[in-house]
Amino acid sequence: MEQYKKEFIEFMVDCGVLKFGDFTTKSGRKTPFFINTGLYRTGAQLRKLGSYYAKAINEKIGLDFDVLFGPAYKGIPLSVATSMAISELYETDIKYCSNRKEIKDHGDTGILLGSPIDDGDRLVIIEDVTTAGTSIEETMPIIKAQGNVEVLGLVVSVDRMERGKGTKSALTEIKESYNMITTSIVTMEEVVEHLYNKPYKGRIVIDDSLKTAIDEYYKQYGVS
Repeated sequence: MEQYKKEFIEFMVDCGVLKFGDFTTKSGRKTPFFINTGLYRTGAQLRKLGSYYAKAINEKIGLDFDVLFGPAYKGIPLSVATSMAISELYETDIKYCSNRKEIKDHGDTGILLGSPIDDGDRLVIIEDVTTAGTSIEETMPIIKAQGNVEVLGLVVSVDRMERGKGTKSALTEIKESYNMITTSIVTMEEVVEHLYNKPYKGRIVIDDSLKTAIDEYYKQYGVS
């Protein structure tokens, strides 16, 4: 596993973003783990988060695109932080863009924040996590309504590695439905590999009991 992935997993733990317990996802699944990127709250945290996303995008998708699109609301700071990190790390200037939940009819009118999307633009979508792929179904019509554009890929922070609407993973379903690259900074398998029964700052984050709960979850919702 690449060093930046190990650091990112520990970063999520330190920020309280990666949590273990009893949770319910947006799609209604009962899960023993949860990723809440809304808990990145400081400038230093967002700076580091952007750098991890930038490294994943560079490694898995490349930087030959025009616009980084972050769906409202959590995608807004992600797109800003990551476009800044790409500029700093790779000296590549990528525009950021997000959507509003409601169309603004005065001043800077329209549904978009940041850069406009023009005909011929190539986009990458950035999100926190994708469980069942429902958010991308809301995002794609907004993007396609802006003109003749190409969506190259989707990057999320953690691939939960569970079924979407069918038997394949949500990221695989999105990849096949929209003919684009789907990737993540880390997978849940990598999270478990790095934390299971290994002390981190004096404690075991994933012990045998929690590992059993995660395994049971994947028996029900994992990809066959």
